[in-house]
Amino acid sequence: MSLAALLPYPVVLPLLVAGVLLALGHLLPSRVPEVVATLVAIVVAVLSVVLAHGAMDGTPVLWFGGWTPRPEVTLGIAFAADPASAGFASFIAMLFAATFVYAGGFFDKQRATFHVIMLLFLAAMQGFCLTRDIFNLFVWFEVMSVAAFALTGFSLRRSSLAGALNFTVCNSLAATFMLAGIGLLYARTGALDFAAMGRKIAAAGDDPVIVGGFCLVSCGLLIKAALAPFQFWLADAHAVAPSPVSVIFSAAMVPLGLFGFTKLLVQVFAGSGQVLAIVHGLLMALGCITVVVGGVMAWRQRHLKRLLAFSTISHVGIMVTGVATLSGVGLAGLFAYVVGHGLVKGALFMLVGILLATKASVDELDLRGLGRDIWPAGVTTAVAALLLGGAPLGLLHAGADLIGAAPSGAGTIWVHVVVLLGTALTGAAVLRFAGRIYLGLGPDPGDEAEAPSEEEREQADRPLWLMLAPAAALLALDVAIPAETARTMAARLVLPFAPLFPVVSVPPPEDWAIAEPWLSLAGTLALAGTALFRERLPRAIPAATDRITRPLFAGLEHLHSGLINDYVVWIAVGLALFAGWAVI
Repeated sequence: MSLAALLPYPVVLPLLVAGVLLALGHLLPSRVPEVVATLVAIVVAVLSVVLAHGAMDGTPVLWFGGWTPRPEVTLGIAFAADPASAGFASFIAMLFAATFVYAGGFFDKQRATFHVIMLLFLAAMQGFCLTRDIFNLFVWFEVMSVAAFALTGFSLRRSSLAGALNFTVCNSLAATFMLAGIGLLYARTGALDFAAMGRKIAAAGDDPVIVGGFCLVSCGLLIKAALAPFQFWLADAHAVAPSPVSVIFSAAMVPLGLFGFTKLLVQVFAGSGQVLAIVHGLLMALGCITVVVGGVMAWRQRHLKRLLAFSTISHVGIMVTGVATLSGVGLAGLFAYVVGHGLVKGALFMLVGILLATKASVDELDLRGLGRDIWPAGVTTAVAALLLGGAPLGLLHAGADLIGAAPSGAGTIWVHVVVLLGTALTGAAVLRFAGRIYLGLGPDPGDEAEAPSEEEREQADRPLWLMLAPAAALLALDVAIPAETARTMAARLVLPFAPLFPVVSVPPPEDWAIAEPWLSLAGTLALAGTALFRERLPRAIPAATDRITRPLFAGLEHLHSGLINDYVVWIAVGLALFAGWAVI
């Protein structure tokens, strides 16, 4: 069997098994759907790895129904497994397999319902990665969104349904933008295939209709990726979804939106100077804003799932700066960073799920000192916090190193400062709650610990080792791959993905760049220490810090109101920014 013939199976297999489980799940023992779903995810991961490895010698392409292109005419729909797309697809499937293991016994009462929706989610993500037709990309975007809406509100609690509604409205607007943009692009190019569209756009020169189509499609994908000012829905959805679902949302779905944007940029729009100018200018600025907003909001949270959700927003901003460099080195950094971040953040959501299952809370203040009896989870959380905060080892560091080494033009030093700040804030926020919950550090919150919050519950009778093992495995995988090996692998995977952005040799870093991860790690430790040992500091220091930061904190918290109307307004502002930048 040829590699091209394997292309449909990562999509068809989970869809087929989901249909079987839907029909027979109520007749099967409760553990059977869990085992079957896990095996399916593993098989899909293996298939995608085979495709990624084979694609290094040439990208396999499958035209469905035999509708191969004719001269100047491309009507068929194709799947193509370039190394980056197949590699990302395999990573997603691996995350699903780990999540199914973590969720063992979580959904006994629902039988196979959860696994059916998750397999549909997996199939949609695989199709999104492998397609090379922009309308087909939109179809998989919609299938992915429908599954995500159902998973967000799966518990049917009031807060879950409210978060699902916010998610649905914002991502439905994203789909509308995408469909409108695809219509404009098709009107100008007469094609939907990535390669055919890319040739037409490169030949068209500066065309306002093409730029308008790019802006609409980009806003749709960047809403899914939670780039500021499109990020407001994310914390509401992540905070209320079941913990296994939050793992996939944060580690796979959100980065997949950015990956889809990047794929269109390098395979469809790379020949448009106007589009590249928008990406290099506007997206670099929005990426830096996202880093700061997400980092500050993560630092301010006491609800642990919201804290991790805002951390994801901040790290999305770092990923976007890699794309905005418009360089092969930056794209290689993006790929390594996405995988490293997914491993670490997926583990952290599992660890927070352990707290929710064993302590019936995800409130940092309420849980102070209550995690001592599950200290292995505390050690794992501390390791994840240091990795998130810039520790110079593993995939996450390799991605940050490549993004930092990519040429990004004027203002590079400020980009590095912003990234350092966001990394330190998010790592410190996680390290702070680890110290408070597992060691009992920090001031006693007193009555503040009784702040009103909706009571949350997750299945509590699952073995600790079953929940902890996948989290530890994800972190071990991130650390096990040496940074130099990770940089080489990322460069090899991305090279055929973006031939117009070749990965040239990485220039020797500046002295301050060599010290950057250590500065970030020092900032992480200093910020966490300041929060945990606040009472031991001279009173003037916390008082002065509060006076300076309180207006910023209050303003950002006011913007994240939870009101759909406000979020829609910010989406309109984001679309206006793209349109305004295009005409400057």
